Amino acid sequence: MTYTKSLVWFRRDLRHFDNAALYQALKQSNSCYCVFIFDKVILQGLPKRDRRVQFIHQSIQELRAELQALGTHLIVRYGDPVEEIPRLAAELQINAVFVNRDYEPAAIQRDHTVQQHLLSFNCDFIDCKDQVIFDKDEVLSLAGKPFSVFTPYKNAWLKKLASETEGEADFYFKPYPVKKYAGHFAPHTETTMPSLASMGFEELSEQDLKLHGGMSAGAALLEDFLERIDHYGHARDFPAIKGPSYLSVHLRFGTVSIRYLVSQAMRQIRTANAMEGASVWLSELVWRDFYFMILYHNPRVVGHAYKPEYDAIQWESGSSAQELFQAWCDGKTGYPLVDAAMLQLNQTGYMHNRLRMVVASFLVKDLGIDWRWGEAYFALHLNDFDLSANNGGWQWAASTGCDAQPYFRIFNPITQSEKFDSEGKFIRRYLPQLAKLNAKQIHAPWKLSPIELAAMNLQLGRDYPYPIVAHDVARLRTLERYSVVKKIS
Repeated sequence: MTYTKSLVWFRRDLRHFDNAALYQALKQSNSCYCVFIFDKVILQGLPKRDRRVQFIHQSIQELRAELQALGTHLIVRYGDPVEEIPRLAAELQINAVFVNRDYEPAAIQRDHTVQQHLLSFNCDFIDCKDQVIFDKDEVLSLAGKPFSVFTPYKNAWLKKLASETEGEADFYFKPYPVKKYAGHFAPHTETTMPSLASMGFEELSEQDLKLHGGMSAGAALLEDFLERIDHYGHARDFPAIKGPSYLSVHLRFGTVSIRYLVSQAMRQIRTANAMEGASVWLSELVWRDFYFMILYHNPRVVGHAYKPEYDAIQWESGSSAQELFQAWCDGKTGYPLVDAAMLQLNQTGYMHNRLRMVVASFLVKDLGIDWRWGEAYFALHLNDFDLSANNGGWQWAASTGCDAQPYFRIFNPITQSEKFDSEGKFIRRYLPQLAKLNAKQIHAPWKLSPIELAAMNLQLGRDYPYPIVAHDVARLRTLERYSVVKKIS
């Protein structure tokens, strides 16, 4: 079908290349407009100094410039998309609105409401798969059911990826050639866009922001990562070294293409010298698809345990729980690796993936705090916050989710520290008051004698807190806490 006029609504796909909705709209339309809405329904709940909003703002500025070079202008609004999209579609006499599909329950409901408004004046709403390789029911078990365990899902995912469809190898991650139909862009002339200040946000300095938005920044990070991908399988576990790709925030907002990332991983895997690192990285990208699939098929996981019997667990409550939680938030638990990780999050909006598991396990299984408290804190502070991955990660750590670690597997924060930050380099970066401690002492400073502490002018309780909980005691409490699950099952 060919439309006279279409509108592409950008959301978490802030790029002009290899964009499914943009490609389909251009291909199927005589004239194509583009819009981005700063969603005030979402933004009004965020702090005024939010790195993510500035990241989006920077990304939109670059996207506008690229679209202008292709012959059109990006329309940018601040408001409620449920109102703004139908209004703009009616104003421009649009025949179809194209979007890239979202899998979050609130987004699905929002899109349904927009679709109903558009139908009232015979405007189609067309959603495309773009932010994942496989979605909805594309990867199912042999019984035709959604997977609940990662490894068989991954195996089925890889098998489907490797299959040749319609005689074309690499069919599932072929790019969408947007520029092929660039002549169909509508020559719109709008040039204004809301400022951060007009939306109630402060503009952060380069030092405070600590990340750069836009497609070019994402491309630069990918180029850097591909030069060291061989070592990813090992290096990714150690927070003091440059191991991760650092692409998660760009994936979150779509300034990079998941299809291109998978194509690069596959290209590396096909060369023997990079097979291990690229294979591990590809597995991480599969996890991303897996959590999107879990959320889509199980929207109840927002606010509830994937395994319903785990909702019977009684978490710590009252003022004591609030105090423990606040100490965790502030990086004042007395466990150096946990505290350094939380300070990294608070100061930069980023946390190393290994440390996300460590601090989550500590909150839930050492402090006995409801995993939803930690999930909400991460949602507010992580630059790369993504509901599906955040929920999946927290439920994994709490043993309440699909394919989660067994509840009796409890990370020892000291052992984790000794194993993954053996020299204490990461700890010293965020806890300089512990800088004089050697590689053996720094993981558990409370074990030092008063004489040793005095020699380094370090006073526990003044310069650094005593542990707020004893891990061995907390472990026994956790096993007792989770025993309710055994009784139910």
